[in-house]
Amino acid sequence: MTDTRTPARATVGALLRRAAVAEAATWRSLYVWARRRPLPLAPGDEPFGYLGVVKPILGIFIGLSVVEIPIFDLIVTHVVPWRPARWIVLGLGIWGVLWMVGLFASMTIHPHVVGDTGLRVRVSSGIDIWIPWTDVEALRKRHRSLPSSRSVQIEREGDRRVLHLSVGSQTSVDVLLRRPTTFDLPSGRSAPMDELRLYADDPDGLLRSARGTPMGDTAGRRTSAGSADTPL
Repeated sequence: MTDTRTPARATVGALLRRAAVAEAATWRSLYVWARRRPLPLAPGDEPFGYLGVVKPILGIFIGLSVVEIPIFDLIVTHVVPWRPARWIVLGLGIWGVLWMVGLFASMTIHPHVVGDTGLRVRVSSGIDIWIPWTDVEALRKRHRSLPSSRSVQIEREGDRRVLHLSVGSQTSVDVLLRRPTTFDLPSGRSAPMDELRLYADDPDGLLRSARGTPMGDTAGRRTSAGSADTPL
């Protein structure tokens, strides 16, 4: 009889390793952000953030979590007779607050970067994709709202594959590729993609910055009326 437990154990092991890596990256980001060091950028690099769309939500969650800590501490102290329970709940509450601040830090210190030789697309510390300008056909501004809140989404549009790297279920810049390209994602190597869509708080600024690179006039934008793309 075939042993089905081995593949299951392998899957669980891979998920645990990914979770451990993500956890370590969050705490490392919190440490780097707390030191307030400048971003490590090469000459000519320009960073573009993507935190704006989720900053209010993160702020609300962090604020509520801070308020919950003393409330739960009071409840556990007077309801649960087991004294260590208070310290366990208190520790979990503090861990949760610091973890959310670490997520905020990770998104802050890992921006997209427009450089002289290519575009670096990032989402927190988990996704870091480098696209040389020689692989880019065009950049276009277009705001999209996605039905799912997942950061990584793959969609088929006819015979084309599109990779969405969303923030807050949104993207704002389309990167059209010259040829099908694979990317390293948290789940592994992707299938060949024809287009990548990302979110940036300042898509106009990103396109203006790209116009000064070897891409030149291949950067374009979507007009507010939704008409065809026109070059900048």
